[in-house]
Amino acid sequence: MRAFKSVCAVVALALAGSPALAKDPVKIGLITTLSGPAGYLGADIRDGFMLAVEAKGGPFEGNKPEVLIEDDGIKPGQAKSIADRFLKGSNVKIFTGIVFGNVAAAVVPDVLDAGAIYVSPNSAATNFAGKGCNPNYFVVSFQNDGQGESVGALAKSLGYKKAYLLAPNYPSGKDMLQAFKREFGGEVVAEKYTNLGQTDFAVEIAEIRAANPDFVHGFQPGGMGIAFLRQYHQAGLKIPLVMHAASMDQAMVKVLKDAAVGVQVASQWNDDFDNPASKAFVAAWKAKYGDRPVTSYAAQGYDAGLLIGSGLKATNFSTDNMDAVSAAMRKADFASVRGNFKFDKNQHPIQDWYALKADKTPSGDFVLKTGAKVLSNHGDIYAKDCKM
Repeated sequence: MRAFKSVCAVVALALAGSPALAKDPVKIGLITTLSGPAGYLGADIRDGFMLAVEAKGGPFEGNKPEVLIEDDGIKPGQAKSIADRFLKGSNVKIFTGIVFGNVAAAVVPDVLDAGAIYVSPNSAATNFAGKGCNPNYFVVSFQNDGQGESVGALAKSLGYKKAYLLAPNYPSGKDMLQAFKREFGGEVVAEKYTNLGQTDFAVEIAEIRAANPDFVHGFQPGGMGIAFLRQYHQAGLKIPLVMHAASMDQAMVKVLKDAAVGVQVASQWNDDFDNPASKAFVAAWKAKYGDRPVTSYAAQGYDAGLLIGSGLKATNFSTDNMDAVSAAMRKADFASVRGNFKFDKNQHPIQDWYALKADKTPSGDFVLKTGAKVLSNHGDIYAKDCKM
């Protein structure tokens, strides 16, 4: 009898250690923009996310997920096809990565209808913030309006009265400018919508010169922003620029150099933040990527990874019960690089916003320096309508 028990124990141990019975890693679908002028934005989100996945002592340690990464090319139809393949062919139940609002509009409804979770590391339109809020939809970046509101508050604090507004003609651009006007409260001399992906701004710059506003608020992410600011500088315009970090990030400052100096920026994070989580993230980024600038997009990708990791760790890295994963993520049990971070009832951030300024250091480096806080514990106006 003793021998029989010993044999059973050996068999049980062998089966437990059998690769056939090993637990499959959780699959995460990361769909983002990796090509074209805005490709570095998605690359930063992807690489920030993977730093969270690989972090020693992080939530994924010992339970590394399988991250399926694909380029959406800023094409909603292409992104929709990728998501459908991930859902049906790969049984992916957690998604993240999208940069642009028009792409998110094509993908997110299908993800949520399938009972999967979507975590936004960037764009977050109004439709899922209020009455359309969803228990499986999370935002770690900001509700889109927060970008415009923070710039409006910054411009107001600087004493400006007359604004010229410029943004791409897509949902996030329109959200941004409406939100800006809500906080700014001054006169808008012009509100101009450009083509998404536009890189020639000669017409708009001529119009700005003729309008002669107190300042220009231009929302032009990635390569669009680099093109606009370079042409603005070359045109010799001295009218101040007040922008969001999406249109003047750390990488853009390095590329634009003197053309960036003096630009005022509103952001919820900067690479000089003095808190343990931010310092650890920046150090990890520099250790892996050297002098490559660490942008707010990378920070948002990193926070998205930590949030997803917190939910999976609390549920033993199982996606069998997605309600349990969602409930765990709702607690926001992770140390954000921003320091002050929590979810409102619509699962969008309540956070602080800061004034940054592009500057040249005595050593000749070009950086964004953090200044005063412009908004404290700031949420969005749509959360009151969320009935979750």
